[in-house]
Amino acid sequence: MEENGILIDQSRHDFGKMLHGCEHYRRRCKLRAPCCNQIFTCRHCHNEAMSALNDPKERHEIVRHDVKQVVCVVCDTEQEVTDVCSKCGVKFGEYFCEKCRFYDDDISKEQFHCDDCGICRVGGRNNFFHCPKCGSCYSMGLQDNHMCIENSMKNHCPICYEFLFDSTKSTMIMKCGHTMHMDCYGAMLEQNQYRCPICSKSVCNMETNWRRLDEEIEATEMPEEYRYEVQILCNDCNSTSKASFHIYGHKCKSCNSYNTRMIANGENRR
Repeated sequence: MEENGILIDQSRHDFGKMLHGCEHYRRRCKLRAPCCNQIFTCRHCHNEAMSALNDPKERHEIVRHDVKQVVCVVCDTEQEVTDVCSKCGVKFGEYFCEKCRFYDDDISKEQFHCDDCGICRVGGRNNFFHCPKCGSCYSMGLQDNHMCIENSMKNHCPICYEFLFDSTKSTMIMKCGHTMHMDCYGAMLEQNQYRCPICSKSVCNMETNWRRLDEEIEATEMPEEYRYEVQILCNDCNSTSKASFHIYGHKCKSCNSYNTRMIANGENRR
């Protein structure tokens, strides 16, 4: 077999598939970081090592597109970025993106490069579309079915604070248009937190919860001294209204949400 003018032994070409690499990626090469001239298996390995340095001034992240040199893990030959070792002929990764300097043996991820994002994504090109306003790729199920917020993915996850745009973890977009990691979203719901950490809007359908609150409030009469009205602001529809004070919550008169906050005591307080 011949690739790029190099005669390749198929057995060498397939050498060590899925055996070499790091906790982030399976690959048969390492990268020389142009920023610090050190060798790491991948950009995440570099960034984790550099972020742990004692001197904050020395901490930095690699610019993936600036990588110029790779090192073959089979024959230890350093060479310019390419997909096949110029000396031993081993293929550095079953998936290779020259633009991102990205290698990965696990093609079950269905990697693809998005020119609009400027980076590689996983999950299959046909399963995603690029939203120019949000500035990122989303699953096809969200096409024409999500609230756009300009560059919403170019922010940090409001739970774990990892930068979302190039995170390797699965992300999701909430009803309000803000984004976070899927795992962080699940952990938030497990803690019975149903409001977006950024805008405080409800992140899921809360109608069942609101009906339960209706029943609890109707069954729990407040003492005479607490029977007064308060001014409330609804986090879901942003409207203001008055509601009877109750320890269980205050219902918005516009959208029936209990995701409200008290902004002033009413004039009828006794």
